Amino acid sequence: MHSTVVKTPRQLYVDLIKRSVAGILDEDPPDVVLPMPGFVDRRPQGYNRLWRERGRDIPSRALTMIGLRRLENIQACAEKVLADAIPGDFLEAGVWRGGATLLMRAILAAHGVYDRRVWLADSFAGLPSAQPERHPGEAIFAAEGGALAVDEATVRGHFQRYGLLDEQVCFLPGWFADTLAGAPIQQLALLRVDADLYSSVTEVFHALYPKVAPGGFVLVDDYFELEATRRAVDDYRDALGIALPVLPVDGNAGYWRLPR
Repeated sequence: MHSTVVKTPRQLYVDLIKRSVAGILDEDPPDVVLPMPGFVDRRPQGYNRLWRERGRDIPSRALTMIGLRRLENIQACAEKVLADAIPGDFLEAGVWRGGATLLMRAILAAHGVYDRRVWLADSFAGLPSAQPERHPGEAIFAAEGGALAVDEATVRGHFQRYGLLDEQVCFLPGWFADTLAGAPIQQLALLRVDADLYSSVTEVFHALYPKVAPGGFVLVDDYFELEATRRAVDDYRDALGIALPVLPVDGNAGYWRLPR
């Protein structure tokens, strides 16, 4: 006999949001398939559950490309800071279609939290200029930075469709160098960085890492796969003497928790 795991309405709601924003519910086919370490790249035609779970494709319609495992990491960290009463807001730098931040807002709604905000920091116009001459790994973005552009109105529309666009959702449009340092953010319990380029990642850390509360989490997309991201994070951590291990999520992203 198989045991049945009984989930609460809160858990069912958050699970539904995760599968929806990842395009798992409607098996949303990808526009692009990314190579996955340890697997043969067969360029599957149409939706592939394994690739979607691990964030190895770019969905055609879904609201995030980070995959189910990274979404589950966001949920685990967000719910941990709520359970431990770690003060501060949630922020993602580099939001694309907004799926990860939509999950953050859904988690706050599911837990009845009304005194925290979710910040969306993005140019909403694509990536700034890559510097492949300084960071060879950025060559893949040299001619395609604009391909990642999703305008603010579109992202707002996604939140509206889910019934989650309210005063707890705050947009920071513009280049990180122009917006983050002066943003009216007092403290962060969760900081997620998905900025791709060395300069962008560095700008996020200089402006926002000092605002992460003790016991808060820092999540970094592409840490184990993009050389520029990893070097920017490591350079910042080395300069501050941060020795906390970067824990793997799915072979791509990493995270750590600040000591309480």
